Amino acid sequence: MTGRLVHTGQVVLDLVLAVPALPPRGGDVLASSTNLLPGGGFNVMAAAARSGARVLYAGSHGTGGFGDLARTALAAEDVELAHEPTPGMDTGVVVVLVDAAGERTFATGTGAEGRLTSLDRVRPEKDDVVYVTGYSLLHEANRSALLAWLPRLPGSTVLFDPGPLVAEIDPGALRATLSTVDILSCNTREADVLGELPPVAVVRDGAKGCQVHEHGRTTDVPGFAVDAVDTNGAGDTHCGVLAAELLRGSTLLDAAVRANAAAALSVTRPGPATAPDRAPIDRLLTRDGP
Repeated sequence: MTGRLVHTGQVVLDLVLAVPALPPRGGDVLASSTNLLPGGGFNVMAAAARSGARVLYAGSHGTGGFGDLARTALAAEDVELAHEPTPGMDTGVVVVLVDAAGERTFATGTGAEGRLTSLDRVRPEKDDVVYVTGYSLLHEANRSALLAWLPRLPGSTVLFDPGPLVAEIDPGALRATLSTVDILSCNTREADVLGELPPVAVVRDGAKGCQVHEHGRTTDVPGFAVDAVDTNGAGDTHCGVLAAELLRGSTLLDAAVRANAAAALSVTRPGPATAPDRAPIDRLLTRDGP
């Protein structure tokens, strides 16, 4: 493995509260548990790092307590930082209310991660995989920085995950981004929103696995049977491990098999950043085969 995963997205802190139900307007409700966890782009980077990839976080991060927590979590995964903390601004936080049925409701407070002014100091190599998320295109500053930077890449592989808010992305910005993309990674709903897919795409379909589209040829890559506990973050795990395997020189099909296995294992534990390292993936592949 010679290249790196260069992640241009956003790391936030997730304040996760388990509640019996959402409170009525103006009301209150007691949470049965409260957790403050790194989230957003952290999940993809952790998944890639645990599969052996070198990872560079090219996004911005704040100077306050949330920024400190984000940097501590990134350091624990051996993720390098491309930028110094943004002065006078903290990393953002997402309040996540999880009701008794497992449904998640979000409220996002954007911080330094949504105000990236430039990527000029980030210089990927040809053998790097550059990860781009649709969330970046929803922040004016990040979008401008990204669209100015992507066309200047030296032949790095661009992996684009449009994310669940793909329908909210400015169509012009989306077209401009897709024109630079080598591999699209999304779920079936996001693929439906996009309509026409680029020549190379991986479309995730939950427990069923994924489909790999390569220049007019479509291959079904089945998933792995597990007892799911929490599906939060499975797509991030899939994307991170897919990138890590591409960096190891695997074909897209082989990388998708391993990404399916990693995503399956990630849902057997509660929490968003539950990507396994290489050994459990190896064991699952040995048990079930590709």
